[in-house]
Parts: sequence; C-alpha cells; structure tokens
Amino acid sequence: MSTLRTTLDFLLHEWLQTERLSSRQRFADHSRETFDAVLDTCERIAREKYAPANRLIDTEEPRFDGETVTLPAVTHEAYAAYVESGLLLGGQDYEVGGMQLPHAVQAAASTVFSCASISLGAFGLLTLGNANLLMAHGTDTQKRVFALNELNGRFTGTMCLSEPQAGSSISDISTRATPDGDDFEHDPLGPRYRLRGNKMWITGGEHELAENIVHLVLAKIPGPDGKLVPGTRGISLFVVPKKLVGVDGALTGERNDVALAGLNHKLGWRGVTNTLLNFGEGRYPVRGGSGAIGYLVGTPGEGLRCMFHMMNEARIDIGLSATALGLAGYDAALDYARIRTQGRPAGPAGKDAATPQVRIIEHADVKRMLLAQKAYCEGALALLLLCARLVDDQRTGTSAEAEESRLLLEVLTPIAKSWPSEFCLEANSLAIQIHGGYGYTRDFPVEQYWRENRLNMIHEGSHGIQAADLLGRKVVMEGGKGLDVLVARINRTLQQARERPDLTVNAASVEKAVQVVVAATREAWASGDPSEALANAVPYMQAFGHMVIAWVWTDVLLAVPVSDGTPAAEGRRRAARYFCNYELPKVGAWLRVVEARDMTCAGMPEDGF
Repeated sequence: MSTLRTTLDFLLHEWLQTERLSSRQRFADHSRETFDAVLDTCERIAREKYAPANRLIDTEEPRFDGETVTLPAVTHEAYAAYVESGLLLGGQDYEVGGMQLPHAVQAAASTVFSCASISLGAFGLLTLGNANLLMAHGTDTQKRVFALNELNGRFTGTMCLSEPQAGSSISDISTRATPDGDDFEHDPLGPRYRLRGNKMWITGGEHELAENIVHLVLAKIPGPDGKLVPGTRGISLFVVPKKLVGVDGALTGERNDVALAGLNHKLGWRGVTNTLLNFGEGRYPVRGGSGAIGYLVGTPGEGLRCMFHMMNEARIDIGLSATALGLAGYDAALDYARIRTQGRPAGPAGKDAATPQVRIIEHADVKRMLLAQKAYCEGALALLLLCARLVDDQRTGTSAEAEESRLLLEVLTPIAKSWPSEFCLEANSLAIQIHGGYGYTRDFPVEQYWRENRLNMIHEGSHGIQAADLLGRKVVMEGGKGLDVLVARINRTLQQARERPDLTVNAASVEKAVQVVVAATREAWASGDPSEALANAVPYMQAFGHMVIAWVWTDVLLAVPVSDGTPAAEGRRRAARYFCNYELPKVGAWLRVVEARDMTCAGMPEDGF
C-alpha cells in the first residue's frame, strides 16, 4: 500500500470517522468496504494511466494548427479510463446513475489522481464543478442536456470568468449578452442570448477529448439604454456549448461561435489546454445571426452567486491540487534521501576521510527539510479532507450541524485554497533542495512538481484576493459568527488535548496562537477603515492559516492512541511537534504589522520604487 493511501486511510477512517456517515440515509448503502473499493480503483487508474504519462504531457504540450487542438494519445487514454470508472457520477443521486458517495471520499479520490498527474486530473475537476453548478442552479432541461452528459463523459466543462482587460476584477468584465430574437424567453434550453466578448485563462477551453465542451460564461445583459450595469450587479451566467445541441442532448451539427484565439503556454499544468476564447467574433456564424448562442442559468443579475457555487468548490480543489503536488515532491525527496550517499557523520568519526559516506537522510538538516514537508503536506491534506467532510455535514447533517458546517466552510475556504498553495509550494522547494544540483534538472521529477505548484497561488483567486476575502469579509461576516464557531471548535479540541500528557504542549501553543489571531482581528478593524485593516491582509492570512494547521494537527493526534508506538504514529507526533515548535512562533511576527495597521507597504509612493 502506498504512503499516500496509508495516510488517506488514517485521516478518513481513524480521524474523520467517515464510515459513520453510513448512518445517514443518503449514504446508507455504503461502508468502509465501498469507500476502499473506490480508492482501489483510483489507485489502479492513477498507477496505470496517469503516472506514466505525467512527464510526457509536460514536454509534449497541446498543439493548435489554427483549427484543431491536438493532445497526446495518453491524455485521451487516461481521461477515457477516468470516465469509464464512473467517478464523474460518484457524488450524484442514484436516480441519475450516481453512487451517492460522500464528498470526503471524492476529495480523497481526487488527491490520488492529482498526485499522479495534476494536468490529467484537471479535465475531470473542471467538468465535475461545471456539472455540479448546473445540477444546483440549472433548469431540469439544462441538467438533463448539459450536466448529465458531462457526468457520463460525453461532454466536458469549463468556467469562463476572467477577461484580458479585467483579470481577477470580475466587476469589470465587458462580455455582453443580448436577447436572441423576440422569442428568446421560450427556448426549451433556457432564455436564449447572443454573447460577444473575450475570456482568458480558460482551462480545458479547447480539445478533442469529448463530443462537446460546455462553457459556463459570466456576461452582462445591457440595460434599456444599451449600457452595461457597472459592478457585479449586472452579471449573469450563461451555458454556452461549443457545439449546439437539441433538447434530447444530441448534437445538431452546428458549431457555435466560440473560437480559440490561442493557447497560453504555462510554467506548469502543461498537459491541459489553457486558452483565450472569443465569443461571437463571427468566425463561426450560427443560425443567421451574430454572437455565440448561450442559455441563461438562473435569473438575470444572479450570475456571480451561481458561479460561486463552482468557484468555492474549485478553491477547495486547488488546495487539494497544491497538497497533492507537495505530497508527490515529498515522496520523491524521501526516496532520494534514503538512497543518496554524501558526507559523513558529525563529530570526530566524520573527520576521517576513510569513514564511509552516509545516506543523506542521516543528516539533521535533511531530516528537518523532510519533516517540514511532512508537516506542511499532511497537515494541508487533513485540512482539505476536513473541509470535504464539512460539505457532507452541511448537506446531510442535522440543522445544527449544517449551520455550523456552513459557517466553518465560509471561514476556512480562503485558507483551504491559499495555505496549501503557499506552503506545499515551499515543500516542493525543499524537495529540490534535498536533491541538490540534480533537483533542478529534468532527471528527477521535483522540478516539475515545483513548476506545477507555482500556478496554484494564482488559480481561482490569487493570494491577495483570498487574504482580502478572509480579513475583509469572512471573519467579520454576520457579526463575526464564523470566527466564533471556528474558535469554539478549536477550543473543543484543546479541551481534549489538555487531558493527554503527550499533547499539553501542543494545546498551549495553539491556545496562544488563537488568542493573538483573535486580538489581531479586532485591532485590524479598530479604526473601521478598510484601507488600514486590509493593508496587511496577506500576513494575517498566513498567521491565520498557521493557527488552523496547528489546530488540525493537534486534532489529528487525538486519533493516535498514546500507546501507539508504530513508526507512522511517531511520524505524526514529530510532524505536529515540528509545526508547533518551528512554524507556529511565526504567527506573532506576522500579526505585529496587522495589529499596528502598519502602512509601510500601502503608503509607499510609486516614485519610491
């Protein structure tokens, strides 16, 4: 059994007690046996199809000949194996062919694929997020025609938010959607519009993996005066297929006016297409009119609310992707450290050149770097699986459990996306360091893992955006209710930890971190001026994330019996101790500028640079 699988099994079953979900009606047919069978299938596909292709698709990027995008054959084979497994339908209702799997199990499955190849896993993640949004907000016809055909593998899906001139500033998008004829409201697929505009950084935006690509597009409907409403109030959501379909889901043979303007060539994730798409530029005139045909999802002006259903899901997925890449690098570094001999022991014996060289894992600093990677990556994995379990509790728990889970997810989502993106990237950097000069060559995979992971601090809302969301909205929303619920949850863990002699030091460290984070939150907003409060939002987020990971590690150790003397148990204790002793002290330094509302950075004059 792989190290990853052993860790997943412990976190899912020993810590999160996932099998208890079987007592709920939705999951009543499941048991640990079925959950294990799902992960067995994932491991097999990842081992046979994903991992062997990972280096090839990094070096043989998608090619565009002006009309068609070509992907390596291994990409088609891997995606076909994923579709055939039925995992796209894993979380859906039995009535539509799903397995009604818990989200926690799906998250674990996603980690297995992402560890093997992040690029190959991206096609499925986007398609699943797209389909889940339509299942939540689409009409019955949109669910049947678009979502279910994505979930059965006929179609794939994307999300189209960013524009070249707007970037992450969604309120400044300029893609327009105008009613398509006098009967636009009576199309069986939904109110029919014509879209014109450009979308940038669209992952999976063009390929030949499936019969069709379903784009979810944010656009603005002009007002009576023909002008676009400024800000986010006028944003609506549309489903825009690459190829038009009928109400039976069959392709009509008509190409929609969605054109690939070009491929973006990235630092990492090179095996999945990343595109600039033009909607309604006239390259593919359709049905005698100009503009790409799209169908309204939900109600006009509610597009951003609908899209955030997918974005919040995507943010957790990005956190899992970052974690998986960190874990892949950690495994590679650990394997290398166990076989590479270099240097001699510290002390008198090491001064004798005749003394045999030792494996580098015997050096204290290499152990430090490995332990840091373990603490970062396994801590992040625990946080992400906890978030997935909160999704299950929100959907299927009691009303009290659902409300607590909703509030916790609101506060934890920015951390779940951003903290692994930063610190699992640092783990990848340490993996390169352990390899020495070999680490930055293509002879070993760790340089690829670092390149792939560097994208995740930008994916689905950059680091600064997540920080502003955390400090500017999540910890103060509803009178600070979300933060209060998180602190109460942490305190429940600490109360149990204080009763265990082996965890009292951890508990004291986490308790102190909670106190300073809560105090800094209060001081950041003391003046009531958002420009002052948010001037140091990123250091605040780093400190907040460290507090959360330290709490998670402490909670994880509650599932490790004091009497457990196995290497796995000792590894977890050491990783948690490392985090509390080496990482948690950074919280105070990060928060000093937050508490002081220090304007050194925000007040820097442009000419001073």
